[in-house]
Amino acid sequence: MADVSQQQVETALKEVIDPYLEQDMVAAKAVKKITVDGGKVTVDVVLGYPAKGYVATLASKLKEKVSAIAGVKDATVNVSFSIAAHGVQKGVKPIEGVKNIIAIASGKGGVGKSTVAVNLALALSAEGATVGILDADIYGPSQPTMLGAKMKPESKDGKSLEPIMSYHLQSMSIGYLVDEETPMIWRGPMVTQALEQLLRDTNWKDLDYLIVDLPPGTGDVQLTLAQKVPVTGAVIVTTPQDIALLDARKGLKMFEKVDIPVIGVIENMSTHICSKCGHEEHIFGTGGGERMSEQNDVDFLGSLPLDMRIRVETDSGKPTVVADPECRISQIYRDIARRVAAKLSLRKKDFSAKFPSIVIQNT
Repeated sequence: MADVSQQQVETALKEVIDPYLEQDMVAAKAVKKITVDGGKVTVDVVLGYPAKGYVATLASKLKEKVSAIAGVKDATVNVSFSIAAHGVQKGVKPIEGVKNIIAIASGKGGVGKSTVAVNLALALSAEGATVGILDADIYGPSQPTMLGAKMKPESKDGKSLEPIMSYHLQSMSIGYLVDEETPMIWRGPMVTQALEQLLRDTNWKDLDYLIVDLPPGTGDVQLTLAQKVPVTGAVIVTTPQDIALLDARKGLKMFEKVDIPVIGVIENMSTHICSKCGHEEHIFGTGGGERMSEQNDVDFLGSLPLDMRIRVETDSGKPTVVADPECRISQIYRDIARRVAAKLSLRKKDFSAKFPSIVIQNT
């Protein structure tokens, strides 16, 4: 019997298409090592995105294909993940302690963007990433309530702030610094300065992802983000309703104009599930998010139902992903989180942190 070749193993691995990367492990350059010792084969796969809830399934599928090769008596497939920093806009200074910044945006208010942002952050954390969330909505901060965090951030040196920890999530919001009854009656320049300070003066600790919950629209905050903040990618949240889609397209075009890649579109409130009988219906229309994605050549990341539990759990300070990790909605959030991170992992990596600073001195 002929020995098993590395080429045979690669061919077998190519038969499994990753649903999040939408390509096989060899094409995605995720296969790091193949060891063939007679009839014993060991494969090491390293994904570029957090996938704690998926690695066992993927390893099982790959092992099945490798085991089917003639001559293979013992197959071992090890699947792990490692998250790298990815490229951002040119000329923007990186933020210490943060690998990737993902902006969560919407063209208009009321589409559930903040709820999606906090659950997406918690889902990425559940998948094994170190995650932070920045509440960039200065006029209407909602993350402190959603995360059930009412304390004020500490400052160890009188200059920087320590992020608030909730459910293993590092967070910062203007809502931590002012009374929740106090309105922020600020002009544009004050708002953008506050955003920059919250972002750069917070001691973020080794974050794989920082989720930025943007205010709705395409105003000062979004422009500041584009010009001064190293954003890896943006996610647009919309509902299937035509009016919401119209504004969401404007948000998408804005990111394109300022050279921030749009990772994809999430359709929120796609169906309503009756709490009494479980009947599901499309009350805001159907397929709007998918059509918008196709028309603008961006990825459709997934759709979320309009379910009363999401509202109740988020209002109570314990979002769905941590309130009921095994429920269908939490699994949808985790599926979308894996898809967002996987799409991001395919973008060019940022190696700037690897290079030493070069200082020229007269001696």
